[in-house]
Amino acid sequence: MTKMGDGLRHWFSKRSRVVLTVVLVLIIGVSVVSTATPWPSALLIRSVFEKGGAETAAEMERHVPEGVSISQELDLTSTPEGSTFDVYRPAGETASLPTILWIHGGAWISGDKRDVAPYLRILAGEGYTTVGLNYTVAPEAVYPTAVDQLNATIAYILDHASELGIDADQIVLAGDSAGAQLASELAVLATNPEFETLTGISSALSADQVKATVLNCGVYELDGMAKLTGIGAWGFTIALWAYTGTKDWSQESSGALMSTLEFATEDFPTTYISGGNGDALTWIQSVPMADRLEELGVDVTRLFYSADHEPALPHEYQFHLDGADAQHALEETIRFLGSVTD
Repeated sequence: MTKMGDGLRHWFSKRSRVVLTVVLVLIIGVSVVSTATPWPSALLIRSVFEKGGAETAAEMERHVPEGVSISQELDLTSTPEGSTFDVYRPAGETASLPTILWIHGGAWISGDKRDVAPYLRILAGEGYTTVGLNYTVAPEAVYPTAVDQLNATIAYILDHASELGIDADQIVLAGDSAGAQLASELAVLATNPEFETLTGISSALSADQVKATVLNCGVYELDGMAKLTGIGAWGFTIALWAYTGTKDWSQESSGALMSTLEFATEDFPTTYISGGNGDALTWIQSVPMADRLEELGVDVTRLFYSADHEPALPHEYQFHLDGADAQHALEETIRFLGSVTD
């Protein structure tokens, strides 16, 4: 029995060494791959975000009113691959309505227009045409592909405004998280000719057409991202590497051009901007963006909370409509939209 016990211990010890060796090799392999490409880490982050996005959309679905018509998933043959959009309108409405073009978030590496569909249906129920825009996320595509795609999609939408029920003279650019960054970039593109020259993209929208922006929990100045710590800093580092196609995004033109705070002018549209007190991006991105726009003379509507507000409101708190603060943010958003559109 002792010999058998010694034999088993020897076998298990040998097997453990083999398993440990394999694990170490895998860890080293993953580490090497992760330093050479953002793909593995970006796809891991995407899987987590997709689960959260689906859960949040399900929560919002409970708050969607009846009476909103849907024209979903319109494929555009005249725009780059990956450009699709969904349109929502009050049922039975035949007139062209002020229109909200909403760009979904997901750290530029995940997300889909379906994640914000319930929210857009809620806004459509208030008397708007709302449009959820898709774009090719990273690492499948790098900057400025998303901006170019979105701009091309908007051009198509404007060309078909009457049949889509869109008032082309009353456009609101809106977005959440990475989508807020993209919305702000399209707003700068429409209002700053120098930015058009630097990006090489001619804006589909004129400054007069863009009545406002709605910016929730976005990123507007990439140098400020260096203030993030912990898992958040790692995640954004991976996301920006994937989105820009370079580890040195802060030193490259992509990082500079994404910093819309630096390119906004006095012609930037009237803006509603919000972020939760439990979201680090609020303090290092949204508040500085609001301050900068006000310095430029832009009309800004802020919805921020004190640092000690309870409960602490997380990133994209606006979509958690089971909560009173999200409901308040929705009411303020609707009030703002009413003030900037006919």
